[in-house]
Amino acid sequence: MTISTTKTSGQTIADEQSSSPSASGKLSWLREGHTAVITGGANGIGRAAAETFLAHGMQVVIADNNEDALGTTAHELSEHHHRLETITCDVRSYEDVCRLREVALARFSNVNCLMNNAGASVTRGLPWEDLEGWKKQQDINLWGIVHGCHAFVPGMLAKGQAATIINTGSKQGITNPPGGFAYNLSKAGVLNYTQSLAHALREEENASITAHLLIPGFTYSNMIQQFLPSQPPGAWSTQQVVDFMLKALAEGDFLILCPDNDTNRRLDEKRMQWQADDLIKNRPALSRWHPEFLEAYQRFVDQ
Repeated sequence: MTISTTKTSGQTIADEQSSSPSASGKLSWLREGHTAVITGGANGIGRAAAETFLAHGMQVVIADNNEDALGTTAHELSEHHHRLETITCDVRSYEDVCRLREVALARFSNVNCLMNNAGASVTRGLPWEDLEGWKKQQDINLWGIVHGCHAFVPGMLAKGQAATIINTGSKQGITNPPGGFAYNLSKAGVLNYTQSLAHALREEENASITAHLLIPGFTYSNMIQQFLPSQPPGAWSTQQVVDFMLKALAEGDFLILCPDNDTNRRLDEKRMQWQADDLIKNRPALSRWHPEFLEAYQRFVDQ
């Protein structure tokens, strides 16, 4: 089956041939009759993932707290209505996420892919500012993922089918650049939680569920489109991110570290190594941005 390449909401619905066919052969969950649940699925990477999963014949449940975007998505993907469910969901509420689970199981009976993708940037407050903003930031980005796993994983384990969990993190959760402190904290928590999740699933007897951390690079998502009407040369499209994700999943990667057109894997690794070395070498916190270490950092990157 071939899906139209009509553009919708700034996204491209990739045809089946361009959606990592080699990856689908290695991913037993990515097939007709299986179900994916995607939070934050009405826009951006989540929307691109939904379109790609539909192109592979999957049933898809798209959850989002943006009712307008959800309605638009349902309309634009209406040709797949027999394999598509959309539902309003606020991932900050465990009750809402449990309701999402019940809707998904009532409609499709099983869940083979859980993509905890909902996220937001809430506050730029300093560590001692905007307490409510800090709490809301963690509630969405971190607790939304914890809620998703608590709601879905026990049932997925009980089913005994091959399945995957994809949690969306951020490079900021690894390198912690100054500015979005609350956001960085939430995404650092996602990294920690997903590592724990992957380990616990690996240790679970007779389990065939894997967990993975998706780390996008600079991506031309709907959030960016609000400020930039055309895609910057350095940015990847959301479809590029999803295609890269599927190839990495097929390789069994835990960390799906996406490059973009400005930042390659080598530079990402250098940044991560410098951040880790701050602790190992007992340098000042966030020394990459410390005036006394700027030249040393640049030499390290250039090596």
